[in-house]
Amino acid sequence: MEKQTSDLLTSDLIRKLAFESESDVIAWRRHFHQYPELSACEVETSAFVRAKLDEWGIEYRLVQGPRPAEFADERADFIGTGIIATIRGEAEGAYDDAGNPAKRIALRTDMDALPVTERTGFEYASKNDGVMHACGHDCHMAMMLGAVRVLNQLRSQLKGEVRIIFQPAEEISIGARDMIAAGALEGVDAIYGAHIWSEVEDGTISCEPGPRMAYTDWFRIDIEGVSAHGSMPHKGVDAIVIACEIVDALQVIVSRRTSPFEPVVITVGEIHGGTARNIMAGSAYITGTLRTWNRDLRERVIDRIERVAGKTSHAFSADITFSFEEGNPAVVNDPACSEVARKAVEKVLGEDAVGSYQGTLAGEDFAEYLRIVPGVFVFVGSHNPAIGADHPQHSCYYTIDEAMLAKGSMVAAQWACDMLE
Repeated sequence: MEKQTSDLLTSDLIRKLAFESESDVIAWRRHFHQYPELSACEVETSAFVRAKLDEWGIEYRLVQGPRPAEFADERADFIGTGIIATIRGEAEGAYDDAGNPAKRIALRTDMDALPVTERTGFEYASKNDGVMHACGHDCHMAMMLGAVRVLNQLRSQLKGEVRIIFQPAEEISIGARDMIAAGALEGVDAIYGAHIWSEVEDGTISCEPGPRMAYTDWFRIDIEGVSAHGSMPHKGVDAIVIACEIVDALQVIVSRRTSPFEPVVITVGEIHGGTARNIMAGSAYITGTLRTWNRDLRERVIDRIERVAGKTSHAFSADITFSFEEGNPAVVNDPACSEVARKAVEKVLGEDAVGSYQGTLAGEDFAEYLRIVPGVFVFVGSHNPAIGADHPQHSCYYTIDEAMLAKGSMVAAQWACDMLE
């Protein structure tokens, strides 16, 4: 009975503190939205976050890292943008005599924006041409700062340590790995992440266990045919025609070679070939992405993509080179961490706020943390057509219901307190 009463008092205080910060959280989100920065370029974004941590007396360190080679011509130096902050609990038993926390949990947010030209028309729209927070990372940072402020005010009740990870470069799938390499998960018992999401109903938060986001893998198929004059197609082997045949054939893998109960997406995003309108293309290439939840199925589909491309090209007397790039693994929520998150939503927002969502075949490098420690990745619902918040992630019209920001902060803070119990 005593613990139940204590839990209720903690939840009431979390709600109170979060709502007191609501106007600030919205202002922070709008600031981040106005000044978005691309992956591995989050210099000013990082500086803004550090200024808040300094203001609240929270210790942190910067994560050093090299400029990613594949973005050498278009990204600034990736130095000193990632942040690992620490809130040390002061409750009895929070640390042992050797200074080790009774438990250490982590909260993670991403910081980067996308190469998208914003068309919302908002007064706080992006001021950086061609760059936009079209995925919601501005919201993630604002919610996290709100949670950090709450937890910092609750230090006397924290029975352990909270590590906060401000991660760069999520959109190019390298940020989580760099933060892990820098020691972000050392000694961590569990981790929490959140994504504001346009497909989850406004006012609800989804935190189901199991698969939530997909393996994100990439492929390229180079086709070598024989060029010829466009008026003499019988003299050559048309690589563009073969590329089109391969694109069609790949969809049969999904529709006829995979169980309808297994989510699979094969998308060809690029097709390139040819040098002139009257020359039959002697070479072409296509690139695409494979999305799955199931590791075994993933391996089978990779093999089928290569086989279908090879057999199709052979039928037309062409050769192919198949290359495959493994991306991030699937995001799979730990049942125990998910249950703590579900109860956290109930405690601070009520039973009606527990959302339901089937998951998505989009990807997230939060999965890299889940390779190492158990955790939960929640979806903060923001689908509200009445205010135009119904455009998908990565849309130039993307927006959110800002009333969800303080609520997202509450749930993160409540999860942290409950996990430390």
